[in-house]
Amino acid sequence: MGDNAMNNPQVDLSVDVEGATPPVRPSEGESGQVEMTDPVKLSIGGLKGHLFRRFIHLSMVVLPFGYYLYGHDISDWFSEFGLDVSREQLVSVMIFIVIIGEAIRLKLGVTIFGQREYEARQVSALAWGAIGIALCVLIAPEVGESGAVYGMPLILCLVLGDPAIGEARRMGANPKTAFMIGTGACLAVWLGSWYLLATPLWLAPLMAPLCTASEWPRLKYIDDNATMLLIPLAAIILLHPFTGL
Repeated sequence: MGDNAMNNPQVDLSVDVEGATPPVRPSEGESGQVEMTDPVKLSIGGLKGHLFRRFIHLSMVVLPFGYYLYGHDISDWFSEFGLDVSREQLVSVMIFIVIIGEAIRLKLGVTIFGQREYEARQVSALAWGAIGIALCVLIAPEVGESGAVYGMPLILCLVLGDPAIGEARRMGANPKTAFMIGTGACLAVWLGSWYLLATPLWLAPLMAPLCTASEWPRLKYIDDNATMLLIPLAAIILLHPFTGL
């Protein structure tokens, strides 16, 4: 989850010892992009922390199902306690809680098991993912089966495609191979959505590579958990008038 990385801010890389090879900083070009680094080395807890991070990321698969299939039932359950709220309002409240919690965490400079060291000073990948998913369900046109024709595959491409790309890259795959693996995972998601939700089939060959490419920007402060949702979401909004839904 969130393979964008930057140097550990707590390590001083400015010391130049005579006769020694100076450490290399990830370069940051005019575009504001940063190079990728080993996610395991930067994860609190090492490999175990990295695997825990992946588990949390994959567990987000329940969110689109919970929203689209059971969201109204959940809001009805709250109404039994006198809280008349819609599922959209519940999502908004949850994101406000995430934003407040993230602000407190950043103020204290705290990182937890599984987070990357650099997340002590920037918004975490988990928070970006939560915000991205919330914006997706709130903005994506709710049409077709359960209103999930667009939102479900968009979110599942993040949840399943992002780890596939990241792990392929971590295992030494070159950029082309990692892109093909990610596109294959996202294509399977969109084809599954076509079969189960009647998502227009012609969207699959367009959206699968776009969702994968949206992971590529190495932005300093915006995690790929956000770009993998928001860029394809913008494309869906533009393409929706041509789907006939």
